Amino acid sequence: MSTGAPHAELDAIRAAALSELEDALDEDTLEQWRIAHLGRSGKLTLVLRTLGSLPAEERQALGAASNEVKALLEERLAARREAVQSKGLETLADDAIDISLPGRPVRIGRYHPSTQIMREICDIFQGMGFQVVEGPEVEWDRYNFEMLNIPKDHPARDMFDTFWVDANQDAEGGFTTLMRTHTSPMQARIMEAHDPPIRVVIPGKVYRYEATDASHESQFHQIEGLAVDKAITFANLKHTIYEFARQLFGEGRKVRFRCDYFPFVEPGVDVSIDCFKCDGSNPSCSICHGAGWLEIMGAGMVHPRVLSAAGYDPSIYSGFAFGMGPERIAMLKYGIDDIRHFLANDMRFLSQF
Repeated sequence: MSTGAPHAELDAIRAAALSELEDALDEDTLEQWRIAHLGRSGKLTLVLRTLGSLPAEERQALGAASNEVKALLEERLAARREAVQSKGLETLADDAIDISLPGRPVRIGRYHPSTQIMREICDIFQGMGFQVVEGPEVEWDRYNFEMLNIPKDHPARDMFDTFWVDANQDAEGGFTTLMRTHTSPMQARIMEAHDPPIRVVIPGKVYRYEATDASHESQFHQIEGLAVDKAITFANLKHTIYEFARQLFGEGRKVRFRCDYFPFVEPGVDVSIDCFKCDGSNPSCSICHGAGWLEIMGAGMVHPRVLSAAGYDPSIYSGFAFGMGPERIAMLKYGIDDIRHFLANDMRFLSQF
């Protein structure tokens, strides 16, 4: 082998290696380049392995030239690696988060108007010594009807358009589970589980199987109130409702009680307040329509049979109960003309509250 051929091969290896090195843009490519040119099976290493077969003079000259090429490639590799790493750091710096910058403002949500009015109502009664409790939405017939003086085949059941659940049936094949039609079942549950005195308000969803229109929905909310103790009278009920109306609708509100029928109270009344927009003086009033009064709830003294069903002696204990629809209260208070707005998820409506 002549000296010229190995030297020419070294020159070709050096030129090719330096050219490929310029195209290496990341650590993986650099490592592949190192293995291909400087590794144990690299092109330069293969040339060095042929030195032993050359004469001494040629071996010395080619060895020196090979070491020069190797040193050059290692130097260029180190420089290229440093450049690639520096470029990577610059890229990271460009993408880094500057923690000293102010954060993007978080859009603050708000409570649904139904939630707002329920909290407002419950806060008023809590201020009068009532506790807030909740109960199940899937209810037994026993609590929803029977313990509230509404036995099977009672005409009052026609007042409640009921969603029955076919999970449970009695011996006669009748359904015994339903989506509660009112929050009153919690009256029976609380009295069954606790001794007097009792003062609670019960907010929650209720369900009625009926067509929807501007004033009716199949799902809505109710807030039930119950107070039981010795010597509670109708005067206690009147004072409680008057104080509630005054705090919710404003000072000076008049409250009217008229006889009404509810199977779980006796006597029963519907409760109205005088119109806070026109005081009954405007026949075209958008709230009372000239009637001058706005019905806000039903109420009455707890029926003795309901007390007995819960294990209370009606000759010792008495109580009053009331129930209202918070959506209806909100409609009156804010002049909302359609109850369906509460469940329509229209941001134009919801963002007003």
